[in-house]
Formats: sequence, C-alpha cells, structure tokens
Amino acid sequence: MIAGLDDSMKRKASLACAECGSRNYTITASGTNKQVRLEVKKFCRHCNKHTLHRETK
Repeated sequence: MIAGLDDSMKRKASLACAECGSRNYTITASGTNKQVRLEVKKFCRHCNKHTLHRETK
C-alpha cells in the first residue's frame, strides 16, 4: 500500500497519444477525482517518435 491507499481507491487509466490517438500505456491512478489529466511525453511506436500522451479513462 502506498500512503494508506488500498486497492479499492485506485483506478486504471490509459495514456493515449495526442497525435495518432493510440492507447500505448496504462497507469494506476489514485481514485480521487481531479480536474487536470496527466500529460507526459513518451515514445509512441505507431508514430515512431516521442509525442505528448494524455490520460484517458
């Protein structure tokens, strides 16, 4: 457990490429609702370059 959170308070989210829209990565996010979604530059194997990936549900 991380910082007192159990598995029921975590949710799965995907990171989708901002250019092609493919969902390349999955993350485990905290269960709290937040207004801002995670944005990270990661490698997209479909675009074959580093692009911005945004959190989706």
